[in-house]
Amino acid sequence: MGVLMSRRQTVERVQKVSLAVSAFKDGLREQPSTRRRAEAGTARQGTLEQEVQEGEEEASAGPSQPEESSASKAAWERLRDGRGVEPEEFDRANRFTPPAFIRPKRELHDDEPPDISLEQREQILNDEMCEICEVWTAESLFPCRICPRVYHDGCLRRMGYLQKDSTVEVTETAHTETGWSCYYCDNLNLLLTEEEMYSLMETLKNCKIIPESCLTLDDFLHYKHQVHKQQFERTMPEAQEEQAALQFNALDPDKKGHIEWQDFLSHESIQLLQKIRPQNALLRLLTPKERERARTAFLALDQDNDGFIGEGECRQARHTWFRKHQKEMLSCNVSISHVGPISEGSPASSRNSKSPEKILPATKQEETRSIDWPGFLRENVAYILAARPNSAALHLQPLA
Repeated sequence: MGVLMSRRQTVERVQKVSLAVSAFKDGLREQPSTRRRAEAGTARQGTLEQEVQEGEEEASAGPSQPEESSASKAAWERLRDGRGVEPEEFDRANRFTPPAFIRPKRELHDDEPPDISLEQREQILNDEMCEICEVWTAESLFPCRICPRVYHDGCLRRMGYLQKDSTVEVTETAHTETGWSCYYCDNLNLLLTEEEMYSLMETLKNCKIIPESCLTLDDFLHYKHQVHKQQFERTMPEAQEEQAALQFNALDPDKKGHIEWQDFLSHESIQLLQKIRPQNALLRLLTPKERERARTAFLALDQDNDGFIGEGECRQARHTWFRKHQKEMLSCNVSISHVGPISEGSPASSRNSKSPEKILPATKQEETRSIDWPGFLRENVAYILAARPNSAALHLQPLA
């Protein structure tokens, strides 16, 4: 045990030293630029005519092409590294250095079916110390609803992950039934391997998608048409176009007329995971909190305790348990160890009358087809993963 602890301490010490070195390097990068400006100011002591001529040439030239390509390159690098949107004007003075995200790697056994028992419940435990500062301060720690990590709001703010109204969102939702996803779990793009990420980047580049930009409905449909034509070498059917339009509306819950870049990226990431990885590999991405929440949902629907539910009930869970919920449904008087949102179809709200418009009608075929626990997980795993981000957008619209 002593050897294991010493190794962990060594790793943590190396990580902290790396953060300090990176911050020192950032300071060194700024110093040469200051010296260059001073040297340039001394060298430009020429005639008034030369200064005027240089100013006219700079004004007529306008923004140079290398600067634009440099900004575009930086955006693609942020996309590749999973860092999200980082505006150039964002002031990182007196802030912690964000960690370097390491993309996952596929393992040989990933495609084999995982052993997720329905009867054996899992104990949900959160970490005791803040993920960032590694300090324990009890009630002031905010837990992630997906993983066991906990955070201080002040540490998140110094990391640059809380801006504007984000602090209020974390403090109001972290201890509620809906919960809050940390910056690891909020970004579905971090589930992609390097190979999968490069594949997505190639698709975006071929379709002329500008990273970190918003997409209108026309932009979204045009992109979907291009992707379909590249993949199948034929025009996208009208039914799929209608489904794409419904997906756009789901990604734009506030009806702003466009979807944010992060929501579009999360949607494309989960779509790519569905296409490339088998369902068994997706099941291995579920955390204990998500698996426990799925158990609760299945057992609530299995009224006769025979281990099977109808297809209509499975579809109902997809439209209630595994989708976003409005903030007015939140309740602050709950335990922080709860594993996920409570909807109108959940056991905790079974005492209340169910809203008829929330329950989707089941066809006769759906009523006759039975689904067991492994089938329930396989059919809903993508929707469980898609519900991770804090955004109100539905990153994977369930089929009607």
